[in-house]
Amino acid sequence: MGGAADHADGADAAVADPERLRAALEATGYLPDEGLATAAFLALRMHRPLFLERDAGVGKTSLAHAMAEVTRAELVRLQCYEGIDASQALYDWDFPRQVLHLRAAETAGVQDAELLERSLYDRRFLIARPVLAGPGT
Repeated sequence: MGGAADHADGADAAVADPERLRAALEATGYLPDEGLATAAFLALRMHRPLFLERDAGVGKTSLAHAMAEVTRAELVRLQCYEGIDASQALYDWDFPRQVLHLRAAETAGVQDAELLERSLYDRRFLIARPVLAGPGT
């Protein structure tokens, strides 16, 4: 059996051109038309997102599953709805932990307000949401 390099080579071959990507998607059970296969190919080649907006049940999520299978990538599904903002999709701040940090700094007698303020937005207080969390989280 092949290793990770063989898998990467297979994924690269599957997306070498729109027709090969279309065939690879069809092999997963997804049947794209020529336009969608071309758009997906260009999104991959240009390292850009492919935004799909249609009615429920037309296959947007199925395409994402098929693309993840073909490219051997992890699929992170984010349900979008009116009112969702970046912090809900990407990150949030651990407010209770920030407050504890402030109290501990006050107890320790920290006087440098600027340094204390900067420390509140340190990565250790960041809660990664699905998109920012990435693979395996």
